[in-house]
Amino acid sequence: MNIRKQQGFTIIEVVLVLAIAGLIFLMVFIALPTLQRNQRDTQRRDDVARMKAQISQYQANNKGVIPTNTAAVGCTTVAGNIGAFIDNYMTTGGATFNDPDGTAYKTRCQLVATVPANTGEWRYVTGNVCGATEGTLTAASTRDYVIQMKLEGSGIACVDSKN
Repeated sequence: MNIRKQQGFTIIEVVLVLAIAGLIFLMVFIALPTLQRNQRDTQRRDDVARMKAQISQYQANNKGVIPTNTAAVGCTTVAGNIGAFIDNYMTTGGATFNDPDGTAYKTRCQLVATVPANTGEWRYVTGNVCGATEGTLTAASTRDYVIQMKLEGSGIACVDSKN
């Protein structure tokens, strides 16, 4: 009697391999958006740190004075020299000051109640430092300032002249 052994995979083995491959793809597709969001938030934090460094440069060039940012009537536009600061310090030498999605950052006016509401928005407030809880400010000297930016993941990046 000649018994011939069949070669190949059984249907159970094929289904098992496909199920494992499907799980791996599912994990990648679940993790990928989170990784991308974290990368964008990292760039936003880097932009806040870069802005703080450029304010220090501005102070060195202007006898210790910081850029001003005053809210215009109705808080519809931003006055002061913060716009000139952005043009002369944040976007020089081919650098851009854009949100990771490619659009220009939007400036919120200097009102304590106006925390950046959307990603791509930042707020520069003079005479304050970051507060104890997220999004809050604490009054400080006129030479102090706060830079806040809304993060996509959650929270607000807050850097001030003290940290």
